[in-house]
Amino acid sequence: MHARTEFYQKVKERMIRYAKVDTQSDHYGTNTPTTEKQFDLARMLYAELCAIGASEVYLDETACVVYGKIPSTMPNGGGKPFGLVTHMDTAPDAPGANVKPWVLEKYDGGDIVLNAEKGVVMSPKDFPNLLQYVGQDLILTDGTTLLGGDDKAAIASVMTFVENVLSHPEIPHGPVSLAFTPDEEVGGLAKDLEFSRFGAKVAYTLDGDHLGYYMDETFNASEAKLEITGLSVHPATAKGIMINAADVAGEFLSMLPRFERPQHTAWREGFFHVISVHADVEHAEVTLIVRDHDRTQFEHREAYLQTCADALKAEYGADRVALTIEQQYRNMKEFIDCCPYLIENLTEAIRMAEIEPQTEPFRGGTDGSALSERGLPSPNLSAGYENAHGRFEYVPIPSMGKNVEILLHLCDLFGRMDAQ
Repeated sequence: MHARTEFYQKVKERMIRYAKVDTQSDHYGTNTPTTEKQFDLARMLYAELCAIGASEVYLDETACVVYGKIPSTMPNGGGKPFGLVTHMDTAPDAPGANVKPWVLEKYDGGDIVLNAEKGVVMSPKDFPNLLQYVGQDLILTDGTTLLGGDDKAAIASVMTFVENVLSHPEIPHGPVSLAFTPDEEVGGLAKDLEFSRFGAKVAYTLDGDHLGYYMDETFNASEAKLEITGLSVHPATAKGIMINAADVAGEFLSMLPRFERPQHTAWREGFFHVISVHADVEHAEVTLIVRDHDRTQFEHREAYLQTCADALKAEYGADRVALTIEQQYRNMKEFIDCCPYLIENLTEAIRMAEIEPQTEPFRGGTDGSALSERGLPSPNLSAGYENAHGRFEYVPIPSMGKNVEILLHLCDLFGRMDAQ
């Protein structure tokens, strides 16, 4: 696991090069993509795909999606097609400009000084996962920015996989579709991926930590917004007249089950999570997210919010309380289970790379959640980065190399399947 495989230098060079490109997305951006700078990496990947011989390479200059294909080398274009989807943006949760990646060789298990001048130290006491990587080479930040391994570690592995396959046309394999998308970190969910251009009917996303983990089960997710219109009068003469919107918002919050919130839940337990409250006497707005793996329980949660809103309407007037619930994504499992070979091939490919596959219900969503619901079943393979979205992010170089191996085995397994 610690050895420098034939992919070591390629994934290392690519990860460092991609990390230096600022592709941070914007939660409040209204354009597509939310930041123009994501095109910088898109154009880099477009040029690189062309240079290494991918076919049907295309950059959507409106949606900022890069496409490419690896043609089949089987007789009559045989082999079952599949696709790979990764995202180009990095999270807005920590600074993303002027990233200065560096390599620590043969990590010894101790504290890592990321920035001596600023006194930034990463310790296994705070990040015990570090101890899994003793003896390995790590790509790190300088302690002032995130690294961008989420999801550039995945991109480095995918591009190295593509280069390797295209440089060995003598090895039989089926067709592979590629897509690199923007704005995953701010809820983009690959919404502008064109299935007709992508071509494959099934795919894998690559996103997440812990090498060898895969995800075929995510939350069902909605965002709810309760708006309250109050009635303000002078408090000296308010009796029987005033409707304090802030107070009504407080009543609503008190209706939410205390122990069904993120800080009290784990594993498959769902929750209500209030993410913002803005309130004064005349107007209040409560925004929350609803999550549950079980679809029936999820629907009960949405119905409970409506029950709460109806109770407030009955007390204060139907025109003063408005609840809207907007679907975000659905549990991918109900769609993945319709294509059992997706997980069978993935777990076999992971084992072929001498890793024991592991999975657990993902307490979140992926691009694959939305893609699966839209008709492109897409389980997720972890990219192998650690401590994403922060200044202590790092990427073990062997993890990226192993992901290249997994993708090569996956390509081989799909190549043995009937094209239909």
